Amino acid sequence: MADHRPVTSQQVAKRAGVSRTTVSFVLNDVPGANISEETRQRVLRAAAELGYVPNAAARSLVSGRTLTIGLVVAYAEHLKVDAFIPQLLFSMSQHSHLHGYRVLLETVEDVSRPDAYTDLVRGKHIDGFIAVNVRSDDRQLPELIRRNYPVVLLGFPGWEGYSVVTDGIGAGRRATEHLISLGHTRIAHITFSPEAYVATRDRHLGYRQALEQAGIGYRSSLVRYGNYSAASGYQAMKELLRRKPYPTALFAGNDTIAMGAMAAIHEQGLRIPEDIAVVGYDDIPTAPYMNPPLTTIRVSPVEQGRIAVEMLSALIRGNPPPERQVLLETPLVIRESCGASKHKK
Repeated sequence: MADHRPVTSQQVAKRAGVSRTTVSFVLNDVPGANISEETRQRVLRAAAELGYVPNAAARSLVSGRTLTIGLVVAYAEHLKVDAFIPQLLFSMSQHSHLHGYRVLLETVEDVSRPDAYTDLVRGKHIDGFIAVNVRSDDRQLPELIRRNYPVVLLGFPGWEGYSVVTDGIGAGRRATEHLISLGHTRIAHITFSPEAYVATRDRHLGYRQALEQAGIGYRSSLVRYGNYSAASGYQAMKELLRRKPYPTALFAGNDTIAMGAMAAIHEQGLRIPEDIAVVGYDDIPTAPYMNPPLTTIRVSPVEQGRIAVEMLSALIRGNPPPERQVLLETPLVIRESCGASKHKK
């Protein structure tokens, strides 16, 4: 008969080769315990392997914390239609569990409100949060940093606090340069959101830089603004196809936008990549299965979530990470939608 008794901290201690006191200090995030990072990770691994479930109420009393971290998304519509956030949330949940935290998902629609973030901090009882898709005109996050509140941002290069970033400008430039290398000069761009958002602005800037550096010149008539959804990518591409000559290539601000744009191209009776080559951004799980498989920039949301949780957990414990900004690579994954393989033959 299977043993359904709960795993004890003594069992975790035995598996990790440490004392029960050390296990208690690690799992309760006791400040000033002077435990090495290697030992802490060994305890966390042992707890995960054994399926140890800490008593949340007891841990909260010991640590004086809520044992909850937040994932704050700047625009609620992003949650409904985008494929990046679910992967990020999955990763955050998995790795937060190892540190004994739950994840609370929240949205901040209007960052101009003086209390947009403080409402979350005070009212939702979280110990810190990770923010994604922030706006360039956000003035409240820097204030939280100055007050030493634990915050980690995703995708905000140049942020004065702690962040996990990708080089959106460089990636946008690289995607566009790839299309230029295939002989394209009429390259359209559909952003994934309004340009007030940092990630959108950076990818757009990279696209523009690549065109200008190649001597092609930037044309606003080939740019449209999406609104997170595949439907907005579809509508934006329909607009671009109302005027001839058609663009011969498209750099989409993310893969969800690319999916909608590809549907519009097919509906027009045009072929991908023969008539219009397409490059996306994100490398979502469905990208290899689109028709044709989508060439795209890989940003690894699962890895971003893992690193962000590690950074935030350290900040909450009062042990700031040595690096304020972790920069992840964004390789271009070449598949059939850009025509590169056919071009090389």
